[in-house]
Amino acid sequence: MRPAALIAALMCAAAGPTPAAARPVVVELFTSQSCSSCPPAEALLGRLAREHADILPLAFHVTYWNHLNWRDPYALPAATARQEAYAARLGGGAYTPEAVIDGRTGLVGSDEAGLRGAIARAREAGPAVSARLSRDGDHVAAQVGAGHGTARVLLIGFDPSHTTRVLRGENAGRTIEQANIVRSIRELGPWSGAAATFTAALPEGETAALLVQAEDGRILGAARLDQPGTATDREALR
Repeated sequence: MRPAALIAALMCAAAGPTPAAARPVVVELFTSQSCSSCPPAEALLGRLAREHADILPLAFHVTYWNHLNWRDPYALPAATARQEAYAARLGGGAYTPEAVIDGRTGLVGSDEAGLRGAIARAREAGPAVSARLSRDGDHVAAQVGAGHGTARVLLIGFDPSHTTRVLRGENAGRTIEQANIVRSIRELGPWSGAAATFTAALPEGETAALLVQAEDGRILGAARLDQPGTATDREALR
């Protein structure tokens, strides 16, 4: 072996295997503008969105509070169905505010110490499936790397920020700042362990995220859109 090649080989051996690419820990908050206990959890989600690039917070607004005299303009039936699926897996029923970390742990969404502890544990869960989401005109391309197991590939459209003056219901008279509000959930297709690429039209929402989710609910991979559009704060009046 030539000296230069020998040196390169020794350096590679010393460095060890290349670590798996880091990916954000996914924090899903199930919430509603009609729930008086939810604003503190939404404020915490907003802090996480501002403080940590390695956390992907997403606020899923559920529909079951809409029977009161305030209708959450961001409530999605798909968000309610998603929480019900977690309740079946994790136990504890469906409630607001509930946070689910990486599809593995559910807890009260305003419990900051518990939430940050669950995020820290999720960071130690082991290697992730690599994922990337990029924009090409009015479409997105989702790239998922090779790995083990099977999963669903989900495209999540969301708005980074909204301010809402709530006029009725439990939060009547309050102005609520809300972050990373999910506007759409779309399944792109199955993933079975081989590297794959999916393409789709841009989802509803100002930007997007990609989730690779196993059938048991665990998040195996996640990514934000590489080139998100400019976030625009809006004020919803109802």
